Amino acid sequence: MCASYGLDPRFTDAELLAEADAELLDGLRHWAEQNAEETLRPTGKNLRNLNPIVVDTDGETTLEPAWWGFLVDGQPAKFPSINTRSERLQDRPGSLKSRAIVPATGWFELKKPERVWHEFGVDSRALFGMAAVTQRGRTADGEWFTCYSIVMRPAPAHLADVHDRMPVLIPTPFAHDWLTAQGDRELIDEALLAAASLDDRVIATPRSDDKGTERLF
Repeated sequence: MCASYGLDPRFTDAELLAEADAELLDGLRHWAEQNAEETLRPTGKNLRNLNPIVVDTDGETTLEPAWWGFLVDGQPAKFPSINTRSERLQDRPGSLKSRAIVPATGWFELKKPERVWHEFGVDSRALFGMAAVTQRGRTADGEWFTCYSIVMRPAPAHLADVHDRMPVLIPTPFAHDWLTAQGDRELIDEALLAAASLDDRVIATPRSDDKGTERLF
């Protein structure tokens, strides 16, 4: 699973969207600065940790604050929902009807049995996008949010010794298709092929702090 991830405001290359404009990138930097030195963690009933996602709204690419993990009957889902296996989407493509791209500069996984956290990234502080599926959900007080789940795939050989899964990264040329194309089995198959084009650029770095420590509520 993707235990946590981060968005460094010093990101170097805007590889999120081919048409990413200054306003969208400035919005990401502003949010990241407000969240300085904090990694993103699943939002639970005792904490509202809303994070920026990129969505297509009536043909326009926009940022939206969203809830990591699904809400069911006013509460965080009792089943694991912050990540969704790509294999499940291939078997049940109906879950692909609503999608987003999650901006990040790194994600964190715990290597076992050493129990050493590693940070994964594309090159050095490059901005990249992770595929996500979304659905609407409400909290116990009746407030509605877009909820998202990061799509995960088997890791390539050079990363599998640290962790056997990784997010489906969306390269810039495929971003528009991921946000707007029809949600079917062909789309997730194409997303996996596109993601593989970034594999050689992904690196894993051990961390000496607790930056990736998972905190569930």
